[in-house]
Amino acid sequence: MPQPPRLLRWFLSVPKAVVRAREDVDAISANDPAARSGLEVLLVYPGLHALWMHRIAHTLWNDELKMSARLLAHANRFFTGIEIHPGATIGRRVVIDHGMGIVIGETAVIGDECVLYKGVVLGGTSLAKTKRHPTLEAGVVVGSNACILGAITIGERARVGSGSVVVRAVPPEATVVGVPARVIVPLRHRFDAALDHANLPDPVTDMIRALAEQNHRLRERLDLLERRLGVPHDPRDEDVHLPYEGEELPQTDGG
Repeated sequence: MPQPPRLLRWFLSVPKAVVRAREDVDAISANDPAARSGLEVLLVYPGLHALWMHRIAHTLWNDELKMSARLLAHANRFFTGIEIHPGATIGRRVVIDHGMGIVIGETAVIGDECVLYKGVVLGGTSLAKTKRHPTLEAGVVVGSNACILGAITIGERARVGSGSVVVRAVPPEATVVGVPARVIVPLRHRFDAALDHANLPDPVTDMIRALAEQNHRLRERLDLLERRLGVPHDPRDEDVHLPYEGEELPQTDGG
């Protein structure tokens, strides 16, 4: 069956576009306490404008109007500070909070109800003309300035901490932080918000703390054994100073 003319298809898609636009406004209102009204979201939220312009550019891209799509995406970047390749696939009720500096590559896929903060990069690691950008499944939250690189999948409702560099797949509902990002144990840490940036844990600090505590216990046991065996005290032990001595290590929850 032949396809209807392009202009007719675009006209018929308007009601669906209006429904999605209302969903976008509601999603931002639900995720941003600074949003005081739907009108305010409609007028002054660049993340919303970037998504809407991308949808038009994506339609042009799929209709083989590649140059027009790239030009619109370029204008989108100029007006909003958000760079989205027209080939990228973005789901419904996605929230881009602030958004300045976000870069989303050509083969990236973003599922429904994801939240991206400013400076996020969904980048590629290959020059091959294949799937080379990340896939974010539904409900993923990506913190400010995080980089997710390569054709990897971030599982449903996973969280990526601010400033993290993710180069491996992330399981569903996991939280990853660090460079390179590592999965943390959810039960050990508290997250009151979708992504509590002020309370993200630091796996490296946790490891150093565990090693320091283990070293302290071993030194105490060794000291006890030496006293029982009558081993003479070694004065060199008095000159041992740990690099963090006199300063408390960061809290376990990162606060």
